[in-house]
Amino acid sequence: MQIRTLLASAATVAVLAGCASGGTQTESGAADTGSAAATTTTYEGTLPCRSCDGIDLTVNLNGTESSPAAERTFTLEADYQNHPQNPDPEQYQGQWETMTGTAVDPQATVYELTPNGEGQIYYFQKIDDSTLELIDPQRRRFENGEMLRLTRQ
Repeated sequence: MQIRTLLASAATVAVLAGCASGGTQTESGAADTGSAAATTTTYEGTLPCRSCDGIDLTVNLNGTESSPAAERTFTLEADYQNHPQNPDPEQYQGQWETMTGTAVDPQATVYELTPNGEGQIYYFQKIDDSTLELIDPQRRRFENGEMLRLTRQ
């Protein structure tokens, strides 16, 4: 099962039992070479999975909301725990943008992650400074969105 399939059926998956992992905050800066230091912020969590123990998701956002667009890149890795087909972790890379507003909150901050090449666009609502929540392409939260949260590491 690929992450694209998971996201396409996330409304159904969200009602299933799952667990979320937590953590602490870390940021890393690049060596100072005369320009602004690069920043990477990592978010992790475990999404529910119908045919496995969970999908460990790691999202690394490079740059900040105020960085030039070319510096806002991401990597996303999905690792399936105890899946019967034992798939390799899926990895995506691309650019991310900041959007404002959701279906119910015009002031909400949403990160739009667009993979290079094939792959679907991912949307995460910023719940607070340490939490992102996977939302649908219409920028609506899922009924049990708490199960779709990633915590800043």
